[in-house]
Amino acid sequence: MATLASRIIAFNKTLHFEGNLPKGIRIMNPFRESREALKVSSAFYRKYYHDNRKRHLILGINPGRFGAGLTGIPFTDPKRLIARCGIAYKGDMAHEPSSAFVYDMIEAYGGEQDFYGSFYINSLCPLGFTSIRPDGKEVNYNYYDSKELSKAVHDFMVSRFVFVLAPVKMKSTCKN
Repeated sequence: MATLASRIIAFNKTLHFEGNLPKGIRIMNPFRESREALKVSSAFYRKYYHDNRKRHLILGINPGRFGAGLTGIPFTDPKRLIARCGIAYKGDMAHEPSSAFVYDMIEAYGGEQDFYGSFYINSLCPLGFTSIRPDGKEVNYNYYDSKELSKAVHDFMVSRFVFVLAPVKMKSTCKN
């Protein structure tokens, strides 16, 4: 039986958006843009998800340029990948504020082994988006910042979300 890690890695290798985006919006796919992202994310998933245990699901928004946009791991920037996960990274160093927050939470929970053994983090939209400001700087752009972008990626998000979660056993913490 395939492990959760092998299913996530296979999903990441085939992740691709073929739709049309609104003018001025660029898709950010770290698995197609960087061999380093696929390499380090695969090492991460093998380290923390090489099993089929049930986990709680945490979902965030689409990846940012300085976190998952570089590492391929939701809410994990290169600094925390190296310092907290012990995984070598040879790309650009970057700091993602959401990564700092998430890893403070992980530390409070008991550390990476305990946290990732109990939780699976991903994003509603597994790919990120950017736009170019009038001054020429590329910035993160969230799928919900524009009705046009939300509509353009809706079916992609739903189909990919179902695909990645279908084989995952999740614990429910909802109480009726």
